[in-house]
Amino acid sequence: MAGVTTPALAAAVSEAGALGSLGLGAASPDKAREEIEGVRALTDRAFNVNFFCHAPPMSGADERRAWLAHLAPYFQAQGAVVPDDLANIYQPINDNPAMQEVIFQTRPPVVSFHFGVPSAALIDGIHDYGGQVWICVTTPTEAEQAVAAGASALIAQGVEAGGHRGNFAAEHDAEFGLVALLRILVRRHSVPIIAAGGLMDGTAIHGVLSMGAAAAQLGTAFVACPESAAAPAYRDALRLGQATEITQAISGRPARGLVGPFQSDIAPGAPWVPDYPLAYDAAKQLHAAAKANNDHRYAPNWAGQGVALSREMPGAELVAVLVEEMKT
Repeated sequence: MAGVTTPALAAAVSEAGALGSLGLGAASPDKAREEIEGVRALTDRAFNVNFFCHAPPMSGADERRAWLAHLAPYFQAQGAVVPDDLANIYQPINDNPAMQEVIFQTRPPVVSFHFGVPSAALIDGIHDYGGQVWICVTTPTEAEQAVAAGASALIAQGVEAGGHRGNFAAEHDAEFGLVALLRILVRRHSVPIIAAGGLMDGTAIHGVLSMGAAAAQLGTAFVACPESAAAPAYRDALRLGQATEITQAISGRPARGLVGPFQSDIAPGAPWVPDYPLAYDAAKQLHAAAKANNDHRYAPNWAGQGVALSREMPGAELVAVLVEEMKT
């Protein structure tokens, strides 16, 4: 939930008895430190911080030019100049010593990782200060790699989940549903398994706990909370509860969001999409150009398949409602 979570939301969720989280994959080291300190100023309870372990992009100049040529009509329709090239806007945590130092200095109780396995030095450093390392996995093979690397817990992400798939390899998605993935991992591993993907209410949480999950991770359910950083247009889109679809055309990695032009118009017939996060640079620039014209269709609007069950209420209140629903 990079770009959507806030210290206020994370602290409210933790204060209510759940585990609040900060999505810091897109943050600079200074911003990450500010967000972590912001949570600590609001609560003394545990919280999670999340980072990206993607491989550096390898797309060549020809691929980048072909993608920008494909997007040119959409930029031109907004009266915007087509970018000359694409930038590597997000540095993976394994190649970011400054961000690793922020982790070691601020010592978040839980550090979770998306898109792969963090380095041995990073895992050891977190364990050394008493922190937990949670790794998102989408297949049994990825789970084996994460456990071998020293994961304290696994986040089993089903294909129902909103936002980016946690695939270690962007070019392949086995598309495991949550139920099948959860049951396989519970049988094979002794570390806690955290269920994620399409969970929106307490009944669903109760269901995954009854299948062996140690906990449930909810993302889309909290986007509509007033403490989140979701834009007004994003909130309006959530209220419609429309269909979601996975595409690589937005960022260069498979990700599920509310269906918009990227899914319906740009992805079909597109050339090979540049590697993450190069493609995301183009998508963000196109969204910015359209937003300046009060056109919000190009926002990614990440959301899981349960988006129609979204509710608008403060984070602490939502946690309380989820707990009550788990009892019924």
